[in-house]
Formats: sequence, C-alpha cells, structure tokens
Amino acid sequence: MNQERYIEAMAKHLPPSAAELRLFDVGGVAGRTLRSLRPDLNVTVTSLNTEQWAYPEAVADAVSAYDIPLQADLMAAVLRLLRPGGRFILVNPFGTVDESLVHTLQGAGYVRILVEAAVEGQGVLIRGERVHDTADTLARVQGVAGRDADVLDLATYRGRYVHLLVRQTPNKPVWRLTPEDVLTWEAAAIRQGDDVLLLGFSSLPKAVGLMQPAVLAYLIHGVNKVGKFSKDVAASWPHGVLLNPTLDHIQHADIQFIDIDPQTAEAPDE
Repeated sequence: MNQERYIEAMAKHLPPSAAELRLFDVGGVAGRTLRSLRPDLNVTVTSLNTEQWAYPEAVADAVSAYDIPLQADLMAAVLRLLRPGGRFILVNPFGTVDESLVHTLQGAGYVRILVEAAVEGQGVLIRGERVHDTADTLARVQGVAGRDADVLDLATYRGRYVHLLVRQTPNKPVWRLTPEDVLTWEAAAIRQGDDVLLLGFSSLPKAVGLMQPAVLAYLIHGVNKVGKFSKDVAASWPHGVLLNPTLDHIQHADIQFIDIDPQTAEAPDE
C-alpha cells in the first residue's frame, strides 16, 4: 500500500482550524504530505527521541506519527505537548485493529479514542485527544464558530467541507461494530415551505456551536455524531443545504432526519 495513502487517511482526522493549526510531526515522515493537503498547517518536525523534546506544554493542536511504536514514553510526551482537546494521530501500516489499543490509550490519559483500519482494511489508524475542561471547550468552540459567517450560500461557499448533524444507528464506536451491524446515518434537516434543507455547517466548531444549545433547548434529539463531507459530495445531495443556520432558524421548525450514506463522508468518526 502506498505510504501517501496512509498519510492522506491521517489528514481526515486533523482537527479543524480557524486560521492556523499547529502540528508536531514525530520523525518528520507525514508532515510534508499533510501540509500539502492542509495549507493551514504550521508543521514542526520533532525527534523520534522524546527525551530530546524541550517544547512548552500544551502548544500543539495535533501531533502526527507514522509507523512508530505506540510506547508509553511517546504517549506521555505527546499528551504533554497537546493543548486540551488536541489530537494525537498515529498510523501503523503493518498494525491491526485491536480493542486493546483503546485501553492502552485510555490508560495513558487520552479520551475520544478511535481505532480503525487505516486504508481499505489495511494497517491501523489510532486517534486520541487530551482531556479538556467542558467550560473551556465551550468557550473555544464558540470563539472559533464566531469567526464563520452565519447563513452561507453553498453555491458561493469557498470552503472545502460541509458538516452535518448525524444520528448514527447503531450508536457504537467504529471498533465495536461487527460484520452483522448495518450502519445507517440520518442527517438533521428542516422543512421550509416545500423544501427540505439539510442543516450544514462550514466547520466542526460551527456545528457544535449550534448543536449544544439546540440539544439543551430540546429542539434536536438523537444526534450522536458530526459527519464531515466534501463540498462536491454536498453539491450532489438531492436536498438543499442551509449552511450555518442559527438557533432562530430551527426554533419553530419541523426537524426531520434524512438518510445519508456514511461511505461518502470524509471521516467516519468526529
């Protein structure tokens, strides 16, 4: 399997950024390709020897590692480097999906862990985040979301991705899905006159920025995921998209859920 394809899989799990995302690339294998895929990245290449790291704590939005053993010293050093909510993304092209990897990351202090096959059933991609305080996260999400304009036109939208509020069935992480499970996604939408419009967002913070108050106000029920889709995929949907709606748009609206193919998403778990 081509190394570049594995690194492209890593790119799908990078967190969103408003302007610049600080990525630390362990060993320097993945950084250049990731930078070509995400121009907003500010890449710092680190030594493979974590004892040589002299970086301040909590300075990285994300840390990438390619074909490096998941060892205790690496996990501890990366966790210290990440800001609260920052992501560690590691791909081992010769590894296999194993739930023990989840427990290993949990034991090292990571949260929101994902373990899945990296590319077409080959290799393993591992993702974990540094825990964060809920109040800090809400403030950060609202701050980033506020930089994106409300109510955009998809036809003139210049971003690359559209995020949807998704209800996944069964509600399981990827590594707990079995071959017998039939995975379905339904995306939140509203009816405006004769039209059904999907609730779309220009960024993950923008999606979460609406979802949190909407759930607290009992306006939306059952959403357990934010799906990320390319703009080209979004343009092919049979339903229109209301991009970056506000709470006022859904306050008195008829909320519906529309079937969406999860295979067309950029990343399986956000």
